[in-house]
Amino acid sequence: MIDVRFSEAELEQRREHITRFIRDRVDAAGVDGVVLGLSGGIDSTLVGHLAVEALGADAVHGLVLPATVSSEGNMSDAERVAQDLEITYDVIEIEPIVDSLLSAYPEAEGDHEAVGNARARVRAVFNYLVANHEQRLVLGTGNRSEAAVGYFTKYGDGAVDCHPIGNLYKGQVRQLARHVGVPEDLAAKTATAELWADQTDEDELGISYDTLDSILATHVDGPLSVAATGRLLEVDEATVERVRGMYDRTEHKRTVPPAPDPLD
Repeated sequence: MIDVRFSEAELEQRREHITRFIRDRVDAAGVDGVVLGLSGGIDSTLVGHLAVEALGADAVHGLVLPATVSSEGNMSDAERVAQDLEITYDVIEIEPIVDSLLSAYPEAEGDHEAVGNARARVRAVFNYLVANHEQRLVLGTGNRSEAAVGYFTKYGDGAVDCHPIGNLYKGQVRQLARHVGVPEDLAAKTATAELWADQTDEDELGISYDTLDSILATHVDGPLSVAATGRLLEVDEATVERVRGMYDRTEHKRTVPPAPDPLD
């Protein structure tokens, strides 16, 4: 693997750059603060820390939005983050809303991907309900690694006003989290979107984040060919091609929905 970690100087530059970005987005929108979903995972934890640093605790509202597949540990960690940051937060159960959707369209029951994505979209609705009511922006918690391969729900966790850590690979997220003082048990914990029971990100992706970050940095974002990337990283070319395929197939998730070209 290659090392995508920042130097100490770069870490502090990133910290300042992201906190300034958050302040600039809030100022430009003329709003009173931000809302973000807290999952207990490292991405939302880091964004929470940076948002409080940028705006102050009073301007940050956290939402903990558990479903039946959410682990008690992750939800406890989400509340712990909110309490440590001294921000206002609400806990809202989303499963009754998901049940209502499935009652209206029972054909989707048992389709764990469709139902899991519905959970993510219900969370987005709550984020914007609170944000609109309180005149706030919704902060995204997605990172560069997951965005590149489309590992997020379109109009779910991808439905936000800005992505503060959207340019950080997953390994860099963990590194910056440690730099800003996130406790080690949170910085190192296994990543899971918890859209269905016993799901982990790396199992679903079929690749470790270290390998994914390295392929993205050298091939998708970098100049090396599939063959050269495989040799450098000592991974199968098929793995590199699979990552490239995920990137190409999910381009639609990263762009504004298209319209036909205008007629002359």
